[in-house]
Amino acid sequence: MSRLTNSPGFTSKLLHSSKMPAFTLYGSRGSTNTDRVRLTLAEGGFTDYEFVLLNLRKGEHKVGNPFLLDADAASPCSEEHQKLHPWGKIPVITSAKGFTLYESRAICKYLATKYSFPLLPPASDVEAAALFNQAECVEMLYFAEPAGRITFEKFVKKFMGLPPNNAVVSDALRSVEMFFDIAERLLHHKNYMAGNDFTLVDIYYIPLIQRLFACGYGDIFASREAVSAWWDRCVNRPAIQSMLAADKEAAVAASR
Repeated sequence: MSRLTNSPGFTSKLLHSSKMPAFTLYGSRGSTNTDRVRLTLAEGGFTDYEFVLLNLRKGEHKVGNPFLLDADAASPCSEEHQKLHPWGKIPVITSAKGFTLYESRAICKYLATKYSFPLLPPASDVEAAALFNQAECVEMLYFAEPAGRITFEKFVKKFMGLPPNNAVVSDALRSVEMFFDIAERLLHHKNYMAGNDFTLVDIYYIPLIQRLFACGYGDIFASREAVSAWWDRCVNRPAIQSMLAADKEAAVAASR
C-alpha cells in the first residue's frame, strides 16, 4: 500500500516500516506533473511506494516566492531539494538504492517499463513503438505547451493574486483549439492518442485537461464528438476514476 507523508522537512519525515518501499515520490496533489505520475501508478495498480507531499504554496520545493508552482520556469531551489531536482521542480522519485529521476514523463515511462505496466507498446513491435514516440512528441509540443500557458495565466496567477494576461490566453487557446480540431479528425480512426490501445500518452493529457475544465474551457472537449468520446474512455477507467474521486474527497476535507 502506498503511504502518504506531509512534509515541511521532507527528507526526515518518512514513515518507518520493517519493509522499505520500492521508491519515494516527492510531489503534490493537484500538481499536473505529479498527477501524471500518480495516474500511471494507479493504472499499473502499484502501491509499494511512499508519497511525500510538498506544499507548493509554502515553497517547500523552492526558495523565494512561495507561489512558484510547478508551471513556473527556473527558480532558485533549496539545497535540500536541489539534491533531488537541480531546477527545484516536482515530481521526483528516489529509490531505496539511491536512484533518482525527475521529469514526469520520464518517470512515467521508467515506472511502466520497470514494473511492466500494460501502458507501453511491446518493444518487439517497432512500428507501434515509433507511433507511441510520435504521439508523445505531439502531446508535449502541440498540446501541453499552449495548455500550460493557459493554466498558468488562469489558474496559477489566481493564487499569486495577479491578473491573467488575456493576450497570452487568447493566443494559447487558439493553439489548443487547433490541436483538438486535428485530434478530432484523427480520433475518428483510432480509440486513443497513440493507436487503439490506452497508453501512457493518454495519461499524459489527463491532468492538464482537468485543469482546463477547472478554468472553464470544458466546451473544447464537449463540442468535439470524437475527442469527447476519447476523454470519456480515459477518465471512466476504474483506476483513474478511483484516484480522481479520492483526490476530490481529500480536497473537500482540506477546505473544511
